[in-house]
Amino acid sequence: MKEKFLLYYKHYMYVIGFVGQLVFVFQANRIWQTGCSSDVSLLGFLSAFISTCSWSFYGYLIGNPILMRANAFGAIAGSVCLAMIFIYS
Repeated sequence: MKEKFLLYYKHYMYVIGFVGQLVFVFQANRIWQTGCSSDVSLLGFLSAFISTCSWSFYGYLIGNPILMRANAFGAIAGSVCLAMIFIYS
């Protein structure tokens, strides 16, 4: 029973890991649509980007592909978002 629950929870965390990183995608899209990034916190998104990079590397170090892949997606999306913040500032 516990193994089955952990398997389902692993799949759940994989989905949640990616969904949680969509904030970067939505913010980058909003900046692109409005052509303005003045209402976005550069410090906030920079700290979130550093966090996702760090968690992705940690996932790599401990051999956890869910942690690594979900946060790598966030790091890629975060780099796009940060680039848009700089371009449209």
